[in-house]
Amino acid sequence: MQSRINIAKITPELYQSIQALDAAVDAAGLDKRLLHLVKIRASQINGCSYCTDIHIRDAHKDGMDMQTLYMTSAWRESPCFDARDRAVLEWTEHLTRVAELGVPDTLYESVKALFSEEEIAKLIVAVGMINLWNRIGVSTQLIHPRKP
Repeated sequence: MQSRINIAKITPELYQSIQALDAAVDAAGLDKRLLHLVKIRASQINGCSYCTDIHIRDAHKDGMDMQTLYMTSAWRESPCFDARDRAVLEWTEHLTRVAELGVPDTLYESVKALFSEEEIAKLIVAVGMINLWNRIGVSTQLIHPRKP
């Protein structure tokens, strides 16, 4: 696979804005574990190998165990995740696949039972942010500099 275009070089002002929003999401105060789960699960769903690789590595560096990271794609069947993790993973899946799945009231209510409105708002932006990065990565065929 060969990379297609470099958005950072072609539209640096837009790319810098994306980076600024990404930094704001990371600094917003969401639990790091939950933010890692959002980034990993959305990247898996979107088939962005670049982002999946980076976010699994980042999560591991931040102390998440490898079993949990391996099981993220099969979270429903895994005992590695607590109620908050599961709510965030379900929320991420629905927001990532919103045209297909929508966001039912029952899902919102289950998330609202575990998170404040402020946390929910931050989660919405976090899911949107990683989905933007995934779309950039997949459409440009972004290649990770690390060789297999």
